[in-house]
Amino acid sequence: MMNTIDGVIFKDMILNGADNLRQYADYVDSLNVFPVPDGDTGTNMNLSMTSGATEVEDKDIEHIGEVGKHFSKGLLMGARGNSGVILSQLFRGFSKAIENEENVDTKVFVNALDQGVKTAYKAVMKPVEGTILTVAKDSSERAVQAAEETDSLIEVMEAVVEEAKASLERTPDLLPVLKEVGVVDSGGQGLVYVYEGFLAALKGEKVEVAKDAVDTDTFVNDDHEFDDFMTVEDIEYGFCTEFMVRFEDGKRSFNEEKFRNEMSEFGDSLLVISDDEIVKVHVHTETPGEAMTYGSSYGELIKMKIENMREQFRDIQSKKQSKGTVENKEHKSYDTAIITVSSGDGIRTLFESVGVTHVINGGQTMNPSTEDILNTIKDDDVKQVIILPNNKNIIMAAEQAQQMLDIPTIVIPTVSIPEGLSSMLMFSPDATLDDNKESMNAALEHVKTGQVTYAVRDTSIDGVKIKKDQHMGINNGKINLASDSKSETLESLIVNMLDEESEIVTIIIGDEGSEDEVNAIIEKLEDTYDEVEFEVHDGQQPVYSYLVSVE
Repeated sequence: MMNTIDGVIFKDMILNGADNLRQYADYVDSLNVFPVPDGDTGTNMNLSMTSGATEVEDKDIEHIGEVGKHFSKGLLMGARGNSGVILSQLFRGFSKAIENEENVDTKVFVNALDQGVKTAYKAVMKPVEGTILTVAKDSSERAVQAAEETDSLIEVMEAVVEEAKASLERTPDLLPVLKEVGVVDSGGQGLVYVYEGFLAALKGEKVEVAKDAVDTDTFVNDDHEFDDFMTVEDIEYGFCTEFMVRFEDGKRSFNEEKFRNEMSEFGDSLLVISDDEIVKVHVHTETPGEAMTYGSSYGELIKMKIENMREQFRDIQSKKQSKGTVENKEHKSYDTAIITVSSGDGIRTLFESVGVTHVINGGQTMNPSTEDILNTIKDDDVKQVIILPNNKNIIMAAEQAQQMLDIPTIVIPTVSIPEGLSSMLMFSPDATLDDNKESMNAALEHVKTGQVTYAVRDTSIDGVKIKKDQHMGINNGKINLASDSKSETLESLIVNMLDEESEIVTIIIGDEGSEDEVNAIIEKLEDTYDEVEFEVHDGQQPVYSYLVSVE
């Protein structure tokens, strides 16, 4: 009977949980309620959990509290999206509860689960039941009951997994929109996969991760970045060597671990990717011929590439000297750094034109992590910070970054690009941080946001029947209509957003939008809404053919 776990076992649990979540991330993505191309809960949880797992992967520590600290740090820095931030808070509370423990028994373990739940609930301004929070809470409460009945951590974790699955199945009863669409909560499903991985590790089982087929069309994208202080003599292994081998009967039987160990003797920067038919190898070595000869003992060499890195280094140095200087990253100073998140070169230009100092490339399908936000200003001299997330799924990561910064920082809870732009129009460089917070937040009350995008599946939500690939009009987060015509969808959306107090309509054209289409709609609407001013910008954003704001 396993009555206690130490840092070594907890590390295995973390790695198993991350592996299990990783292989089901796409399925978790598919549970997105809205049929828009942004089902990223699985992706966000996977990247967040992977960040935590990476932090402990190379640690051989028996003290479970120390492992917990590393895991929590990795999760906090890598947290993406609301689901990733909640996951990081669950294990932040868990790790805090065990930080002084060398090992934990069932009582300490279930208390840590409970502390994790409490920490996560506190991190969410308005907790909603029927989500990952509920699954975590219900399974934690069941763990407490199980610990009263047994000292076996395996039996307790079995109870946790069993209740987590049962709670997950109940989520549609707590969130009507889940029942309407016919799915369970995606974040809760992700947590179940993590807990299943934990249980497998406690039982001494290893999660089997399915391998993707090896890409035989391309080699590794290795740009060979050299530090400015290096000399050509510092390059120990001078040839970047890449090759692919197709396995053949009658040659050596392939074992990836053995192959990797023997290949490592040829040099460094080793990368080995394999499936049942092919192995792809990248290595920096002094003897590329010997490395490929070894590879050919397993089968036929089908692709090869060798680059002389010393010659590349000389070319780079020559080009730098011809410029007369080695370029250094410019160090900038800001009284107020304003960080925003957006995608599309046109939208970036719009934000920069109204005073934003730092733009993170991201948004609906690319939620930046807490660390991404922090890294944006790490090399600059900044006195205070304003963060505009421009997406409801990025707000929690922004708030987590705010807590980790040691300078005055505020988050304006913008949930769209139009809200971000409107709030920036109220920013004053001469005002205090608190005054800017008040005026920028006030601007959000006077802007309506609309989007036109396409459906990724058939569904019915809020009484609107939607077919895959139809264009949808989304008004302030609610799908109002779906149509086969993009033009009709945009026109109807604008009409639905307008009222007697509307003065300005701004349309931002995306990659899939058309300026001619927009101009034709404006010409038609101006006859009816002659007091409304229309503005058009080329945003070049993905996912959304059109972004619309009405003020």
